[in-house]
Amino acid sequence: MMSIPSNYLFSSSHEWVLDNGDGTVTVGISDHAQDLLGDVVFVELPELGREVTAGEEFSLVESVKAASDIYAPVSGEVVEINDALENEPETVNNAPYEGGWIVKIKLSDAAQLDGLLNAEAYAATIAE
Repeated sequence: MMSIPSNYLFSSSHEWVLDNGDGTVTVGISDHAQDLLGDVVFVELPELGREVTAGEEFSLVESVKAASDIYAPVSGEVVEINDALENEPETVNNAPYEGGWIVKIKLSDAAQLDGLLNAEAYAATIAE
C-alpha cells in the first residue's frame, strides 16, 4: 500500500499539499505518482517569484520511463524551491513527502485548499 499522510491534501493529478499554517503551502508529488513514474532523473524547478494558477503546469519531473508535467494545486507565488533536487532528483522517489518536495507557494486564496482531496478521498481515487 502506498504511503498517504493523513495531514496532507491532494489534487486529482497526484500533487500533494501541506498547509504550513503561515499562509504558505509545500507542494510535491504523491508516493503513488513517483511510483508510477519510476526512477526520477530530473526535476525542472519553477522560478522564484513566479505566480502560478491552480491547474497550471509549473514544473516537470522526468524519469527513466517518462516525463510528467506537475500542476499547481493552488494559486499563488512561488516563495521557495527545493534546490536539492537539482543534484538529487531521486529524493522524489526516496522521500516524496519529506525531502522530495518541489516548491513552497504563498497562497493567493486559502479557500482553494477546500477543493483538494483529503488522504482518504485521495486513497479512494487511486484504488480505482
